Amino acid sequence: MSVDPDLASREFPPTPAYLVGREKVREFARAVFATAPQHTDVEAARAAGYADVVAPPTFGMVIADLTLQQLLADPSTGVVLERALHTDQQFTYTRPIVAGDELTGRLRVTRVRQMGTGAMVTSETDVTDADGEHVLTATSTLLIGSEDA
Repeated sequence: MSVDPDLASREFPPTPAYLVGREKVREFARAVFATAPQHTDVEAARAAGYADVVAPPTFGMVIADLTLQQLLADPSTGVVLERALHTDQQFTYTRPIVAGDELTGRLRVTRVRQMGTGAMVTSETDVTDADGEHVLTATSTLLIGSEDA
């Protein structure tokens, strides 16, 4: 099955709330070599004006991945993990993610561009906090190879 061209207008349901844990932020910071003290030290984060440790900018991918899993789990989309290559990722923040945030993501596919026997699929995940306020938008592009490749 190839990628459904009508996928470009599709929205997926919001993900369950994800509670950002302090240790998850610290682990992620270590994994991506984010060494600024506000990522691991509560007092340094508070001195910088935050309520708790601040996640590195790419932490947004943790929530975006939850929404992309919806896309990959739906066989009607034609988007198959084994044929997917993640080619681009961008984050546009309204505010940083801080430990204690409860975040929900909602995915919408914004573009499907046929490329030979495959397709480029671009999606946006809007991430909001427990008050429904926008935190970030994650834009992902996947290159999906054909079944014949």
